Amino acid sequence: MSNPFFAATVAAVVLAASAARAEPPRVVTDVAPVQSLVARVMRGVAEPALMVPPGVSPHDFALRPSQARALQDADLVIWMGPGLTPLSEGEITGLAADAVLVDLLSVEEGAVHYAARDGHDHDEADHHGDDDHGDDHDEDHDEDHDEDHADHDDAHDHGDIDPHAWLDPVNARAWLPVIAAALSEADPANAATYAANADAADAELEALAAEIGETLAGDPPRYVTYHDAYQYFERRFGLAALGSIASLDAGAPSAGRLAGLRDGLSDAPPACFLAEPQFDPRLAETLAEGAEIHVADPLGAGLEPGPGLYPALLRGLAGVLATCR
Repeated sequence: MSNPFFAATVAAVVLAASAARAEPPRVVTDVAPVQSLVARVMRGVAEPALMVPPGVSPHDFALRPSQARALQDADLVIWMGPGLTPLSEGEITGLAADAVLVDLLSVEEGAVHYAARDGHDHDEADHHGDDDHGDDHDEDHDEDHDEDHADHDDAHDHGDIDPHAWLDPVNARAWLPVIAAALSEADPANAATYAANADAADAELEALAAEIGETLAGDPPRYVTYHDAYQYFERRFGLAALGSIASLDAGAPSAGRLAGLRDGLSDAPPACFLAEPQFDPRLAETLAEGAEIHVADPLGAGLEPGPGLYPALLRGLAGVLATCR
């Protein structure tokens, strides 16, 4: 004779185990553009955590106790690697001992990587944009990958690669299936949702790149950036800054660097300077000499974190640069 109480208990245990398995993975991301892409792939399932808050520079970022706890609890960490933040892979793996790490800057298939540039003057060799700035995912980004593979090989160590790779939408599109695959491995129950979201996001980014190409068509903008963080965007859309106040790591510029930049701009005055909210705007103000100053940020400071941040970031940057003529 069956025992109803025993049967009910077994059923409850099975249901509880199934619910535990169905719980979405705990995902931690480093910067807002990465969080936005991951959030788009996770739409309808869960929201990934963000380590570096909007408006904070990742170049001198230090973990808070709450962020360290989030890493300790993580199932999956998706980040740009140690080239962007002072956090080393050892620190991340030490805290997120049970998590799977996905370093997007290490993704090679379909992605482009550029060596970090030195100096404030961006010479012609560093600015070979594509002929077709509309960015066809199946053709142009394969051509870019072949054309720039030498840059990637020479800078295979993360310390030599410019880590601001999200500013090229081709890279974002290359990362989407990687993100979806990592999420599906951690959460097979929602694999179909992740795949569908990644496909939809890919189509959105293809349209976004075409839109930006149209926005920036015509006379090239004449601008100076606060720090040399924009070469992925520039090379994708055929742009070239007249210089940058600070170098790639956004460290305080030397007097010699500022003097060299000022001399270089005397023959080619910019239409605008791109200041950044994390840094003192007075340097741009002293160099502007009548040029307009616009606030821009490669991380999307001032934008709401989530799926909409990434397209808003690129669209906003294009809109600002389109005025610098």
